[in-house]
Amino acid sequence: MTGDQRGDVVVVGGGVIGLTTAVVLAERGGRVRLWTRDPVERTTSAVAGALWWPYRIEPADAVRGWALRSLDVYEELAERPAVTGVRMVEGVVGETDLDETRGWTAGRVPGLRASAPHEYAGQGVWARLPLVDMRAHLPWLRERLTAAGGRVEERTVTAGFPEADAAVVVNCTGLAARDLVPDPRVRPVRGQAVVVENPGIRTWLASTAPDGTKAYFFPHPDRLVLGGTADDDVWDTEPDPAEAEAIVRRCAALRPEIAGARVLEHRVGLRPARDAVRLERETLRDGRVLVHNYGHGGAGVTVAWGCAEEAAGLASA
Repeated sequence: MTGDQRGDVVVVGGGVIGLTTAVVLAERGGRVRLWTRDPVERTTSAVAGALWWPYRIEPADAVRGWALRSLDVYEELAERPAVTGVRMVEGVVGETDLDETRGWTAGRVPGLRASAPHEYAGQGVWARLPLVDMRAHLPWLRERLTAAGGRVEERTVTAGFPEADAAVVVNCTGLAARDLVPDPRVRPVRGQAVVVENPGIRTWLASTAPDGTKAYFFPHPDRLVLGGTADDDVWDTEPDPAEAEAIVRRCAALRPEIAGARVLEHRVGLRPARDAVRLERETLRDGRVLVHNYGHGGAGVTVAWGCAEEAAGLASA
């Protein structure tokens, strides 16, 4: 490592966690390079439905703080939705208790109330939450990073990150951390979604049936994202036509107009699940600092800014 590299930070991973972490580090004065295997538009984050809500992520106490800090940021970004891709949208989280939700959100979620029978047939919570259009948000994060002096490079790494020629390396590799750390506690949870033309739906809904199957729809101005699945330890990234039909059918049972919507796209993503998010610092044998920030399951968007700020603090400790 040369002298002019010792002040550098290499963030490995170009999804929402890596991009957000790189932005925070660069805006705090770091000389940041973001290494990503794929263009940010082709990362797992690009597939996300991207509603702000903790989903399949632990530990709960830490997640609460990370999520609420991220909510603060998203509310600000929602003032410029056409630029940032973030909008505040109303909808229902089904099979959710109002008092429990009020407890963990500490009064921070706007418009929180029990859903009415005409809004949802079961028990649910009505809320106004950030809904993120990842087609716009990921490129916006990349532009914000470069505006702060950071660089984005399409690079690959091997186990232990020996290629990362910087004093500080931040591991935001998601599911790839299973091999790169290596960490066998990271595992895939397969999610499939169907994108259709939006037939005029303006609110979102996330529901879980008694048999455990899930249905959600997230409205964007020109399309509707329908889901979904949560298949543990499944690595297949090819869309399943039968599952796609089932997703549309479940969503249409909630909003009949979805049944006739034209299908635009099929998506599959592998959520990087772990029994708990790994957000910690270690010193490698060669003296480099390695900060881990991975294992966010289905809630990367939800906790991105809170985790990024904590990771940046660890990087400079």
